[in-house]
Amino acid sequence: MKDYDFEGKVVLITGGTGALGREASLSFLKSNAVAAITHVTDREIPQLESTLGDLMKKVMLIKADIGDEGQVEKTVSDVVKKYGKIDVLINVVGGYLGGKKVTEMTGKEWDLMMNLNLKTAFLISKHVVGQMVKQGSGKVVHVAARLGLKGIFGNSAYCASKSGLIRLVESLSDEVKDKNINVNCILPSIIDTGANRKDMPDADFSKWVKPSEIAQVMLFLASDDSKLIHGAAMPVYGLV
Repeated sequence: MKDYDFEGKVVLITGGTGALGREASLSFLKSNAVAAITHVTDREIPQLESTLGDLMKKVMLIKADIGDEGQVEKTVSDVVKKYGKIDVLINVVGGYLGGKKVTEMTGKEWDLMMNLNLKTAFLISKHVVGQMVKQGSGKVVHVAARLGLKGIFGNSAYCASKSGLIRLVESLSDEVKDKNINVNCILPSIIDTGANRKDMPDADFSKWVKPSEIAQVMLFLASDDSKLIHGAAMPVYGLV
């Protein structure tokens, strides 16, 4: 794998204390970036600290609900006040709710997926990209999903929200690609996390993609090597 150098770069990682977010944070910090990491629950902080070790000294930890526009505005403002800029946005915020037919789903459950997977992406994009336009540069990487490409049984809300995220990425990219800003997303399938192993104990884990491997794709999309890539939805399926 290529070694990237993000010396002098400021990376905002939303949802940076989850399984994928921790690996993304570790990868960017090991590549010499400084990182602002958002979280919504304190219980994940010890795991983050354990993963990052001494690299925590290069972290600005922010407790914020990215689904609340006021908190998003404050988060972006606080990061810019401290570091003067935001070079890279890695948006890992999202969630999964499945197993229900359309006729069985409540409006609250539908809204949960739209808010968690799509509204958050819209809000953080709106305010971070606004800052990047002022700077004249930036890289944005969202985490969509393979199921954003095709709806399947019992996953209508999740599939629709991730599909909407892909369309958001395409539209936003088209709006800012001439401003030296790259907006792209990745499409994981099943990620090899402890929670997924617990939920699917009989699966062949060797076919799943490790969070650290996905983080390497994020590094590429945040680097100068991706300067020609705009509005892409990059598969990171592994062997699934």
